[in-house]
This record gives sequence, C-alpha cells and structure tokens, in this order.
Amino acid sequence: MESVVSTSKKELMVFDNILETIGNTPLVKLNRITKNIPAKVYAKVEFFNPGNSIKDRIGLQLILDAEEKGLIKPGGTIIEGTSGNTGMGLALAAIIRGYKCIFTTTDKQSKEKVDMLKAAGAEVIVCPTNVPAEDPRSYYSVSKRLSEETPNSYYPNQYDNLSNRKAHYLTTGPEIWRQTEGKITHFVAGVGTGGTISGVAKYLKEQNPNIKIIGVDTYGSVFKKYHETGIFDEKEIYPYLTEGIGEDILPANVDFELIDEFVKVTDKDAYLTTRMLAREEGILAGNSCGAAAAGVLQIADRLTKDDFVVVVLPDHASRYISKVFNDDWMRDQGFISTEPKTALDIIGPNPSSVIAIKENQSVADAVEMMREYKIDQILVTNDQNQFIGSLTETKLYNEIANKNLDKDDYVKNYMDKPFPIVEEETSINEITSLINNDNPAVLVNTKSGKYSIITRYDLIQVFGNED
Repeated sequence: MESVVSTSKKELMVFDNILETIGNTPLVKLNRITKNIPAKVYAKVEFFNPGNSIKDRIGLQLILDAEEKGLIKPGGTIIEGTSGNTGMGLALAAIIRGYKCIFTTTDKQSKEKVDMLKAAGAEVIVCPTNVPAEDPRSYYSVSKRLSEETPNSYYPNQYDNLSNRKAHYLTTGPEIWRQTEGKITHFVAGVGTGGTISGVAKYLKEQNPNIKIIGVDTYGSVFKKYHETGIFDEKEIYPYLTEGIGEDILPANVDFELIDEFVKVTDKDAYLTTRMLAREEGILAGNSCGAAAAGVLQIADRLTKDDFVVVVLPDHASRYISKVFNDDWMRDQGFISTEPKTALDIIGPNPSSVIAIKENQSVADAVEMMREYKIDQILVTNDQNQFIGSLTETKLYNEIANKNLDKDDYVKNYMDKPFPIVEEETSINEITSLINNDNPAVLVNTKSGKYSIITRYDLIQVFGNED
C-alpha cells in the first residue's frame, strides 16, 4: 500500500500542491496539565495539516481509493455526512482534483465549521441532531439520499469505508512509531468514525502488541458499553455537546478488538480541558482535543515514569471560537461561572493528585521529587498514608542559609505542620482566610476520594484570569 504523503517532499518544504503538505505533524510534549503525571505525555498535533485537522489524511485517501476503483469520474460530486473536519479534508482534495462537494452536518456543529466548508466551495446542508440515525432527516440519511439522487456522485461514507482507517495505518501510525523511536506505551484518541484509533492501533500493535490503546468516548454515545458488554444499548443514546467523538451507530471503522478500553468524558470536562490546553500549554486546539486530553488525565493514576503516552489532538481552535472560547456560551451551558465560589471551581473537573513523601525518606529524596514534578511544596505522610506535615522550598532555603540542612536526614525533622483540609464545597472566602504567610496552601478532599491542592498562586491565577 502506498502512503498518501511523500516524506522526502515534506522535509524539503517545497510542494506541487497543498495536498502534499498533509501529514508528518509534530509531537509536542504536554508539561503543565500533566505536571503530576510521572509518564511522558506527548500530543500529536494534527492542526498542522493544511485543513487544520487530522481528517485531511482521510479526505485525500477516500478520494484516491475511489478514483482507483472507478467510483468517481471527472467533474463528479462528492456527497458526505460530516461533523465538519472530514468535509474540509474532502473539500481540499476536491479542489485540487476537480470535484464538487455537498456536505450534510448537524445543528450542534459550530458555525465556524459550516462557514469554513462554504469558504472551500462546498454546499452545506444542516440537519437536526436529536433524531435517530435511521430517521430520514438525520445527516446520515440525507447525505445517502442525495448521493442516490445526484448523477455522477460519490458517497465516501467515512463511517464504514475502510479507506478511513487505511489512511491512518499508512501515515499516522508509522509517524508516531518513528517519532517516539518505538518507545510509545499508550495511545489515546477520541473515537467517532473509528478510523484514527483503529488504523493507528493496527500499525502500532503490529510493532508492539503490548501498547495500550485507549478510546475516549462521550456520555450519550454507545461505544464504551458496547465494548464492555457487546450490547448496543439505545438507552445510552442522548444528545451531547462534544463535537467529533461518540456515535449512536457502530461504524465499520471501529475495530473494537484493537481497543483495550474506553473512558468516558463529560461535555464539561471536554470543554474546560480544551481551555486548559490553550491557557497552560499554548495549544489552541478543538473541542474533541480537550476530551482526549481529559481522557489522559482520567488514566493518570495508572501511569508510571516508564510510560510514554501519545494523545491525538485532531483539530484547531478556530473551529470553536463561538463555543468553547466564548465565555457567554460557556456560561449558558453552565460550564463556567462569573466568578469562582468554591474549592471545586478552582481545582476544576480534572484536579491533579497531590504529591507526597514518607516521613522517613531523606531530604534529598524530597528535593528530587520537587524537581521532578516542578512543585515548590510537598506533603509528608506516615506509614498509614495520613498527612502529618509539609515541606516547602522556603523551609529548605532557610535551612540551607542557616547551614542546618543535612540532605541525608529524615524529612520529618524538617517538616512544617500539615496543610488544612477543606471539602469541594468550601467557599473561596474560607480558603482565602486559611492561606497566609504561615500556611501557603490547603488540601481539597474531593468526592472521588483523591486529594488535590490549592496554593496562594492558584488563587492569584483564578482571580487574575477573570474578566
């Protein structure tokens, strides 16, 4: 099988047309939102493709394979149901190869996606979201009907056309294997049509069958339950806001045997993590990217320092300006409030777990942990994992200045009192009163049973970001 993209031309950065720039996207290390995860976590940033999404890869492959099979003739019309990104990939390929495009999409998709498709010369028909796939009004049904009615048309059907996952088997999978030098241990991707996760998984597991493949699903989608039980449960299906992942059908491109597990991410977590990627990593990515990153945070407790995680970020923030990056829209959905009121408003939907050290470990161990996790305070626990104290950079600096520090001595001989513990519902006013010069942080006992931390810096950041 021949790859869509020539690596040699990509390296030269000189191309005969825009389609040759597809693929060979960078891996970018995530640093801040994963600061408490010992594993290396890298994002495969797909908005570097010319249409700003991973779907450029399949748009071209779908058309190349159709031409090879004689399914489309010169001057023909490509008709497809799309959440926006596949449409753009098809539209770019159609421009260069001489086809017209008609796309159906749903009314939950952002206005930017529709406008971008129109800008690329496509006709766009918006269909209702809240109808079953077999309903004649659904975007699946409308696109199929139009393809049957339109002469010299081609219906790619990205859901069941295996050219979808072929594109990722030929390009995305090999790129990730090369970029990680074969060290990848976990691959995390949102699942919609299933082409990305299945194509990449097939390639990676051929290289190393021990690589874990994690699919990210959304509430309102059937994938997770079907994977775990083999039951297609219509009761799982209900409207959701996250774009680009989850389905109320079982696309042929989803190879459930290649996926080790699914994790579900709420709409709120997806949207807030999308914002976190922008503000903390400088990665202006789309809504499904936030869902995928939130999926990584959900499996954080299982990751070790020896793990190498790659998460796919499928598209760019420009598709979502009117939604995820619009404060008024986010408030209307209840995803953000005008101002933080409780501890939960500060730690957010995916709080980082606290880092702790045992009282009988050495000060040198504490310093190394603080350096590794890029933190300026660390909690001290006893053998029963109870919080009995804290150690801060300030304390260590003062001990060094006074020449009292023995790096081989026990942590317990240098620790200060433990941080106060508050609940998720504790008010900001109460937290502010607890944080002072003698007490730089509080612990938050979350409903999940984990502990998170709020520092003086966190309070400054939260109130500093408010408009």
